[in-house]
Amino acid sequence: MTDTLVTTSFDAGTGVARLTFNRPEALNAINVPLAEAFLAAVEHINSLSGVRCIVLAGTGRAFMAGGDVSSMVGTSEQAGKAIGAILDAVNPAILLLRSMDAPVIAAVRGVAAGAGLSLTLMADLVIAEEDSKFLVAYNGIGAVPDCGGSWALAHKLGAGRAAELMLLGRTLNAGEAKDWGMVNEVVPASEFESRVNRMIEKVAKGPTRAFGAFRQLIDRANGDRLAAHLEAERAAFLEMTRTEDFAEGVSAFLAKRASGFRGC
Repeated sequence: MTDTLVTTSFDAGTGVARLTFNRPEALNAINVPLAEAFLAAVEHINSLSGVRCIVLAGTGRAFMAGGDVSSMVGTSEQAGKAIGAILDAVNPAILLLRSMDAPVIAAVRGVAAGAGLSLTLMADLVIAEEDSKFLVAYNGIGAVPDCGGSWALAHKLGAGRAAELMLLGRTLNAGEAKDWGMVNEVVPASEFESRVNRMIEKVAKGPTRAFGAFRQLIDRANGDRLAAHLEAERAAFLEMTRTEDFAEGVSAFLAKRASGFRGC
């Protein structure tokens, strides 16, 4: 399946499905069309028989630079409508991915920020090129993580490190992300494809149904059900669109200037 914004491929012999975000001119930032293409791609992969591993990647210089902030300009109602439309597609795609047995590997090159970080953390395994960067980014526009970001940050990193990323706006390099437990393997650019393929081969040859059952047990052990948390994130994000800080954050981001937040 090919889309101008998302491409998918499937090797029936190995059971490996690949999903690639394909909006490189915008660093694969999510807007409504990309979100809808993502959901369609995940639904397509779910319809296939024999999927044993799913690989997420991005075309160009980034895995994903987050949400398309330009789509959030305007009144709080306009921003809320755009954000709601994105989440109407992304949230079901996330839930569908995590309902499948096939493990998900995120192959990260470049930046994984905002929603890109959320989707990275929602993968079962992450392999990153050594020059990759990881950041929350939502703090820059006066918003809160969505796409499962706050759920995964709390469960994978813990509240303290999650707070450091959000409150201090810290950017992690690939080595730091591995030390924090965000990334499983860091490799140089020259070895990236071969090492990704090695990880894929190992996972795809494993007991896929047992892997799926294991993920469900881990998710249940983490307490708050993901579906409910995604909706809580949506409500919190929409609440932030009604603040002066959000309007200031979006304006500053697009103008490429420092934000002057007032706490209201």
